[in-house]
Amino acid sequence: MPLHTARFAQQPQVLLTARLRLRPWQPADWPAFAALTADAEVMRHFPAPLSTAQSNALADEINRRIVRQGWGFWAVEHLETRQFIGFVGLNIPSADLPFAPCVEIGWRLARPWWGQGLAGEAARAALNFAFGPLHLTEVVAFTTISNQRSQALMQRLGMQRDAATFEHPTLAIGHPLRTHVLYRLQAPGSAAR
Repeated sequence: MPLHTARFAQQPQVLLTARLRLRPWQPADWPAFAALTADAEVMRHFPAPLSTAQSNALADEINRRIVRQGWGFWAVEHLETRQFIGFVGLNIPSADLPFAPCVEIGWRLARPWWGQGLAGEAARAALNFAFGPLHLTEVVAFTTISNQRSQALMQRLGMQRDAATFEHPTLAIGHPLRTHVLYRLQAPGSAAR
């Protein structure tokens, strides 16, 4: 899976939509992200809410990837309020997934911003970047089998669910969130698998 990333490393990308700015992270984002990742409802389909230290470490890693390659899970800023509302973007998973290598699209927004179409708006911008400047032929998304909200967004984005589920390798055997579903989206004009 060749990625055309070298040209973005010197200049982290910023994506704009009608209501949002997807941008590199700023120090002021960390406390809002810690509140988001401490919210049990936001983190319902993850193993557990995060402590502030865990959240800061995750934000640091996400931001390092953006600095290194120019794109990633961008911080999402609401243009009207200038508030950090979560992240949306692209990522090369580090886990040993059965469908790797791949680039995933993912999102995590604070609850007050749910239900307004913002995750979808930002995800479409990320997909345009994936299939445009990055020249990807496929983007995947995955989540726990019980996460119907995320699956509904994957479907609205035009992603197709694989028939088979998979066991996420970072979760223990028997963990209630271990079984995941996989969705795929082919680049316009590319042949489906």
